[in-house]
Amino acid sequence: MKKFIYTYIFALTLFSQIDVMAQGIQGKLISAEGALPGATVRLKGSNLAAISNENGDFRLMLSKQTKVDLQFSFIGYENLDTTIILSSNLTALGNITLKPANNTLGEVIVKGFVAGSQSKAYSIKKNAIAIMDVVVADAIGKLPDRNAAEAIQRIQGVAVARYHGEADQATVRGTPFSWTSTLFNGSRLPSASVYGTRASILDAVPSEMIQRVEVSKAITPDMEADAIGGSINFVTKTAPAKRVLNVSAAGGYNAFSQNGSTNGSLTFGDRFFKGKLGVVVTGAFWDRNWGTDSYDVSYNTGSAVAMDRTSVNSIMFKRYMGKRQTYGLTYGIEYKFNNNHKIYSRGLWDKFNDIRPVHESYVDYTNKRYQYNYRYSHYQTGLNGFEFGGEHFFGEKLKVDWLASSYISRFYLETPPTNGTKGLPISTFRQKINGGFIGLSSNGKKYWNFDSPDGIGQDPLLFDPMLADANEKMDPAKLTLQQLVIYGLDTEEADQNMQVNFTHEANSQLKLKGGLKYRVKNRDASFGTTAVFVPNAALGVPNSPALIPLSTLPREEFPIGAGYFNPLELDYSAFIVNPLTPQGLFDLYSPAALTANGMRDVSPATNATLKYKANESVLAAYLMAEYKPTDAITLIGGIRSESTMLTLDGNKLSTTKVGTVTTSGVTPISQSTNYTNLLPMFHAKIALNEKSNLRLAYTSTFSRANFSDLNPGENVDMTQAIPTISRGNTSLKPTRANNFDIMYEHYFDNLGIVSGGVFYKQLKDIVFSNRSMESINGVNYMLTQASNISNGHLLGFEIGINKRLTFLPGFLSGLGVEANYTNIQSEASVPVVGTTRMDKTTLPNQSKHLYNAILYYERNGLMLRLAGNFRGASLETINQTLGKDFYTYTGKNFTLDASASVQVSKRIKAFVELNNLTNEPLKTYLGDERRVTMLEWYSSRGQAGVRWELF
Repeated sequence: MKKFIYTYIFALTLFSQIDVMAQGIQGKLISAEGALPGATVRLKGSNLAAISNENGDFRLMLSKQTKVDLQFSFIGYENLDTTIILSSNLTALGNITLKPANNTLGEVIVKGFVAGSQSKAYSIKKNAIAIMDVVVADAIGKLPDRNAAEAIQRIQGVAVARYHGEADQATVRGTPFSWTSTLFNGSRLPSASVYGTRASILDAVPSEMIQRVEVSKAITPDMEADAIGGSINFVTKTAPAKRVLNVSAAGGYNAFSQNGSTNGSLTFGDRFFKGKLGVVVTGAFWDRNWGTDSYDVSYNTGSAVAMDRTSVNSIMFKRYMGKRQTYGLTYGIEYKFNNNHKIYSRGLWDKFNDIRPVHESYVDYTNKRYQYNYRYSHYQTGLNGFEFGGEHFFGEKLKVDWLASSYISRFYLETPPTNGTKGLPISTFRQKINGGFIGLSSNGKKYWNFDSPDGIGQDPLLFDPMLADANEKMDPAKLTLQQLVIYGLDTEEADQNMQVNFTHEANSQLKLKGGLKYRVKNRDASFGTTAVFVPNAALGVPNSPALIPLSTLPREEFPIGAGYFNPLELDYSAFIVNPLTPQGLFDLYSPAALTANGMRDVSPATNATLKYKANESVLAAYLMAEYKPTDAITLIGGIRSESTMLTLDGNKLSTTKVGTVTTSGVTPISQSTNYTNLLPMFHAKIALNEKSNLRLAYTSTFSRANFSDLNPGENVDMTQAIPTISRGNTSLKPTRANNFDIMYEHYFDNLGIVSGGVFYKQLKDIVFSNRSMESINGVNYMLTQASNISNGHLLGFEIGINKRLTFLPGFLSGLGVEANYTNIQSEASVPVVGTTRMDKTTLPNQSKHLYNAILYYERNGLMLRLAGNFRGASLETINQTLGKDFYTYTGKNFTLDASASVQVSKRIKAFVELNNLTNEPLKTYLGDERRVTMLEWYSSRGQAGVRWELF
């Protein structure tokens, strides 16, 4: 690699000495605030134009002539008309500065609230050939969105998943999370999802790392096509046009944990050697305390008796109280040899620590006992990598750009430190409820009132354990250690990419583009393995050490914070138990302690089937053409090919029984598969007038199967009446989609927009789990594995508006409203195991209703924002054995955030940010919205600080 880089730089140095014969114009469009991406440079009197790139750079190739009249334009800025005298080849104009429009809006722009946000975002969106939405760094900073997922939650058609109060995943247009392609600088981000999906976890990326986000809802052939929902491209910061030094610092408070937080960032950028070398570095951290109360209910869904399946198995009161730390560092370097040749490098280092002791108090109705779990979770997520690329112009017509990158993502735990096996340490204590319960149904089961067969039951939100002996409380002296578990969670995924693109300007109407991309992905995963230790005394082994009461172990005070399950009406303080100290928990796992306490290793043999390694190579090629038959019409057509070569290594577990003796054996297994997708695409962009576009698109996209479904791990159990096989399916085909889009957009003079459109996705080969009979060597097995067994469709529409109310008098002219709404309906057929019935259902993670509403004020250095985000109910898990009545859903959720800032001086801004003002819980339920499976509360948080632009 080093040899290649040295050879490449040497070749460029030679090229830099050659005077390439080309007539054209090159320059950079800037404002007082920095580069202007998406600006238009037009040859007056013709349809010849160029669009500035992310750094404001543009290049306009011309026919042989001596002078030209040009117009430079950018949304929200005054047009600049000028005449240019051309040299014999390439005329370098340097920096061209545009000024804000001379009206009330201009005053707002000069104060720094708009120039970096809507102007840039709308200019990129308006001039893009794909159907996309854009949000830039300045706009992200206007709202209290602290990570990459939260930065895009307010974009039209985007939904996010929240993990204990913070967004961590995103999806576009109602598709499953893994169907949305998450990119960093145009290349798919490796995913360390321990669940084996291809969805990227974004809470490790601070929002300060991002220069802009491009959400493409209808992609073009030069984009990665593993994107049925669309793609989300996070563009990291690049070298600025002039020196930049920005610092921010803030302190905050969490109302739940009643602890503080700190947040800070620093960005430095400059150019050296007469502007040839550009550098930018950004560092950020966010250290906060947090807490959550989660009220969880499990049901007896595995019962053979249909009526019992909605009865309550257990109630759990779960308390999280911990710390989260997010750290990030990015860099961008570029070097311009001359006007035709540039090389650059970008990289990042991100780390997310999620440290959270968890306290779980159960009432177990099935086994008539209390259970208390204490676990110390220190989840670590890392995302690191770099890229090296170049852009080169050869002659008048040809541009070549290339990129090589390497990124790695890992999710892991390093606990307990006292044991060689690492994972999530969970200690379990149990206490028998000798008196039993009252208030049970006639069949001896506990129900909620709406499920009870005889009407005897409770309201889920007014839960009472209904003890026969009211004095039989949870007691640390009676809670004895019954089990120790180390739950394995470790996934690492590394991607290496190489790509090259060729762009040929055939003439002023036709542009041809083609390219190649090769990616190698290596994944090493372990999810759900369990090292299990049980005391011999609990197994009835004679002369074993006595069971250990919780009261005899080192403990600490329970973290009460602002209270215990305050949103519920009743008092549940009886379930508060002072927990083990973290070190006290770890000490139980030391080999000496396991021996002394008579703990027996009963880890399941199935652990071997939950570990796998994957090597996936993708070779992609594309050809596309951009044709402008008139100044108002742009047509884009092309085809992309993606060939996937996949090898997976796992383990096969075989269990047999001879008499009373059961034996198991593990053998390695390796499987491979190859497939190619040919993906035609067509776009039409029609400029109805200077301010309005109509867009039409047909695109063909796909989604590769999740690794959890591909894992060749196999479990063969011959001990059952009908032998069973459970295994992954390496032969799964990718899910494919034909996508149709119509979108209209109109831009207001005062930096606003109204847009709307309709989209439809025709889906083929959706993956679901399936159960069928398979005969092997004359033996019939019940086989369970994922299969391509369903087709479906998705239909939706979206509308949005951002309007500044500048027509209002005086100070009211600073008011504005921004709102968007997306309606999505989908359908897929799901097989019901053991029948020929197919249930009709929506796609997982798809909400019918999504909307955002923002009321803002921007004038005279004051900015105020109140932002609401709504996501409707969505299907989360499918029960193919019991049917739709036992599907799990996430309930509708509305969050309200606020922010304010004031320009203290020309370079200093003070700000306040508030999150989750309504403290609405996150709810999941089983079939019926009343049948709660989880209610989780986070409370509100906020911070205040300053931003200082030194340069």
